[in-house]
Amino acid sequence: MVDAFCATWKLVDSQNFDEYMKSLGVGFATRQVGNVTKPTIVISHEGDKVVIKTLSTFKNTEISFKLGEEFDETTADDRHVKSTVSLEGDNLVQVQRWDGKETKFVREIKDGKMVMTLTFEGVQAVRTYEKA
Repeated sequence: MVDAFCATWKLVDSQNFDEYMKSLGVGFATRQVGNVTKPTIVISHEGDKVVIKTLSTFKNTEISFKLGEEFDETTADDRHVKSTVSLEGDNLVQVQRWDGKETKFVREIKDGKMVMTLTFEGVQAVRTYEKA
């Protein structure tokens, strides 16, 4: 089912991302860069591992994981988190945990676009990607 997500995606719309980053405690300078950066996300799978690469002029990150298995991740804003990615229905759901906190990304395919909803402590951002 992860096949639906396997593609190269370009950010086309971002709503409330600054408030989301602010709630995470991301500093002003990093937020400014994060707000103007239009990342490309490349999702693929190799055997039983899923690879998500986030490419931008600011920073490139890559995570590789098995669905449902916790792994260590260093986020683009340098948080060290424990992440778990799973399929819930048709959605690819990623949960990051650190210092007693938790943020959740829900990726879904809607009308051929990938819509990613990020939630942290009641603050929600929505980022929409189209196939590149």
